[in-house]
Amino acid sequence: MRPLVEVRSLSKHYGSRVAVDRVSFEVEPGEVLGLLGPNGSGKSTILRMLTGYLAPASGTALINGFDIVSDPRSARGCVGYVPEDVPLYQHMRVDELLRFMGRMRGLEGKALALALDAARERLALDEVRRMPVGKLSRGYRQRVAIALALLHGPRLVVLDEPTNGLDPRQIIELRHLVQCLATQCSVLVTSHVLGEIERMAHRVAILMDGRLLKIHSLRPGAADRQRWLRLQIHAPASTGLSSLLTGVPGVVAVEPDGSSATLSRWRVQVADIQAGQYIVAALSGAGLGVGEMTEAAADLEHLFLRLTSASNASPMALHS
Repeated sequence: MRPLVEVRSLSKHYGSRVAVDRVSFEVEPGEVLGLLGPNGSGKSTILRMLTGYLAPASGTALINGFDIVSDPRSARGCVGYVPEDVPLYQHMRVDELLRFMGRMRGLEGKALALALDAARERLALDEVRRMPVGKLSRGYRQRVAIALALLHGPRLVVLDEPTNGLDPRQIIELRHLVQCLATQCSVLVTSHVLGEIERMAHRVAILMDGRLLKIHSLRPGAADRQRWLRLQIHAPASTGLSSLLTGVPGVVAVEPDGSSATLSRWRVQVADIQAGQYIVAALSGAGLGVGEMTEAAADLEHLFLRLTSASNASPMALHS
């Protein structure tokens, strides 16, 4: 099945500053892909190019087969976009705004009525349908914005920092909504909050200074999901343990995780869980005892900090 979104070497410059630097990725049908990075990493700029608000300096993207450069109107018709600060007509009542925007999307008659009913039900807007938008809470305004983005039945929903300003209950409700949306369309969501992306997305694209550092799967059991072991060894780290562990078959990477005069802790990335047996054998052969070995999650926080702090981080090609 062809990806719904295909981004190829997308770049954007603001004068001499490179905001997005040759970024490539794909979004599969029914997938939630998170764009994760600190402020200024290029997340919102990528979304604005995909939704037609900015023209790329180079590269391109296909949305449902439509090129955002050569056929932007058709590409935009497949997208529902909720920017970070949604411009809403404050004086209009919720139903009036929904109806107005539905007509702007070309909906009329029965099709419009069905779209309005579906949007109100999905976003639980019946209680506030006759209230002016300007009188709504931040959470309800966010619901209205998402309802507007869904009126025309888009194949892709784009959410830019959707949890900003929401209280904990509203964040949980939004998370559930995103999961429900993924049963009917694809979702591209940005955030600088690692925990929210980890809970919402199937995969995450980690960005830094406009560059794509890695695309990482968050699906349990995914083939490309990293496996890590936590080791506690009865020897200080200075005894050559890093070299010993690196040489064990099946070990991909070794990272120190704290040390004392008689004890060292390590995080070891392994190709498969069987590598643990080889690690124990190698340590025993060197006369070293293993105090503890447990499987550790390749948590997003650890991965993000490791990638963004690497001084030699470089642009990466597509990773699925």
